[in-house]
Amino acid sequence: MPTFQDIKNAHKRIRPFIHRTPVLTNSSLNKLSGADLYFKCENFQKVGSFKIRGATNTVLQLTDEELALGIVTASSGNHGAALCMAVSNRGGKTIVVMPNNTPKIKVDNVERNGGEIVWCEPIQASREKVLQEIMDETGAVLVHPYNDERIIAGQGTAAKELLEDYPDLERIVSPVSGGGLLSGTLCSAKEMKPGILVYGAEPAEADDAYRSLQSGEIQANKTTNTICDGLRAQIGTITFPIIQEKVDGIITVTEDEIIHSMRLIWERMKIIVEPSSAITLSAILKRKELFKGKNVGLILSGGNVDLEDLPF
Repeated sequence: MPTFQDIKNAHKRIRPFIHRTPVLTNSSLNKLSGADLYFKCENFQKVGSFKIRGATNTVLQLTDEELALGIVTASSGNHGAALCMAVSNRGGKTIVVMPNNTPKIKVDNVERNGGEIVWCEPIQASREKVLQEIMDETGAVLVHPYNDERIIAGQGTAAKELLEDYPDLERIVSPVSGGGLLSGTLCSAKEMKPGILVYGAEPAEADDAYRSLQSGEIQANKTTNTICDGLRAQIGTITFPIIQEKVDGIITVTEDEIIHSMRLIWERMKIIVEPSSAITLSAILKRKELFKGKNVGLILSGGNVDLEDLPF
């Protein structure tokens, strides 16, 4: 489990390569939720998501020999693009295994940042099979999208910034997929402010983290039929124990609730967020009793959404 010192070291390491993203508020959404909401806008981050934090922290710790072998990962888009940028900054090459139903904007983002794409079927088994074949054939070095302590430490810098800017927060809500962002958020927030409550927000259509918490051991996704293309991954063997120990709950939401919240953010805040970001607001609106009258931080994880295929 990454320590808070690991997260502070990561922040110092990556600071020249990332944006310190703004925190926005909205009185209309405050009224609707019954809470004071503080949106950490990682949709304004480089390559359009928080993923540049963990990717950069990891790539900067690779040896020249590892970089020369080439880097490989599997990603629905945001991690892939972030990793390609971080590796390109060091003069290396990246192969990204991507599901064949990935939104075009995320495909373009990977290619624009110098990545080579290899397609797989949109299921975990296919992703892992293709990834292993590439590693066996090329000797490329894997940078996992979430199941890596260096990645987790980098992702934890978003919550660190949020609490530095707004130390009076009483709750934080983070999306959860493979668990890198949520576990990093937990490692930061619980150290900086031990009394704070941290919740994960997860699609009901890909609720492996919720069911894993309920059972006490990792459960596979029964479906990944969610509009949140960034939240379809399987909870990780490194991230799950952190979440299991520290999280105050995971809130699952429906597709309609996610789309409704996405539209609210677009219309009332005038910013572009992807469904995987909007889910944090969905969770708050669904469970208002947990947040009523509180200062609540929401991590808007990214803004890479296909403008030609909006759900509303």
